[in-house]
Amino acid sequence: MSKKPDPTPWRAVHGILLLDKPAGLSSNQALQQAKRLFRAEKAGHTGSLDPLATGLLPLCFGEATKIAGLLLGNSKAYDAELMLGVTTDTGDAEGQVLRRRPVPALDTAQIERALALLRGRITQVPPAYSAIKQGGEPLYAKARRGEAVQAPARTVEVFALELTRWEGDRLALHVECSSGTYIRSLVVDLGEALGCGAHLTALRRVWVTPFRHPQLHRLADLADAAADPARLDALLLPLEAGLGDLPVLTLDAGQAQRLRQGQRLTLAEVPAPGLYVARGPLHRVLALVDVHASGELRVRRGFNASV
Repeated sequence: MSKKPDPTPWRAVHGILLLDKPAGLSSNQALQQAKRLFRAEKAGHTGSLDPLATGLLPLCFGEATKIAGLLLGNSKAYDAELMLGVTTDTGDAEGQVLRRRPVPALDTAQIERALALLRGRITQVPPAYSAIKQGGEPLYAKARRGEAVQAPARTVEVFALELTRWEGDRLALHVECSSGTYIRSLVVDLGEALGCGAHLTALRRVWVTPFRHPQLHRLADLADAAADPARLDALLLPLEAGLGDLPVLTLDAGQAQRLRQGQRLTLAEVPAPGLYVARGPLHRVLALVDVHASGELRVRRGFNASV
């Protein structure tokens, strides 16, 4: 039986949507819903949120998909809630209960000492139920089949970890951390440091660099605007918004032309080596470039100047 053709009239859409991901959807499910509402030919997200989690999920469309990997590696912030005394196989409320333990009489000083152990550069073991791949397959797929899974430890950085609310066996935390940090693992480690175990009950991502004060849009907002492509496109940020934390290198018309044509370009005045946003005349973003100590520019990602 042949597959029916997709009747959706796909179109070229370019920019970044700051989606407020709802609970209950995977990041990919949220992406696919948004992509269909925009009727966008090309789209990608910038780092998974678990179905339990809500909050900021930057979605990149068209030319902006070229910087999705860059955004994926940026620092992030979360508001998390946890329950002490119960551990689960997934580290969150969606898993099966593994163990129940009494919660000891705690005071603020004890909690603060446990939090202090989890700040700074730490070694963390990601959850077995995670999207990390081994042998080309996500760990969660292996874990769901009942296979013994041990995720490799990794070094992450926790810039801030603060207790924001404490009611009985429920704690709320604010976390600012590097890319690759698992909040579920932080919660599990905190529970063990307190001697009673813990699991994550709610998680909301509040910002991702460079979107520190994001204006978020819900899927319902997209659905309301779907009949008018102009209204939908007005919700998008330009590609440049995702590059706001990078230094800018301004090129003249001749240099910009050589860069676009793929010719070798060496600067007479050499800035500090590193990654730059190359702009040409009229402040158009041309490319992400690596500047070397010799002054040579090497294009990491070129952008279509007509978009």
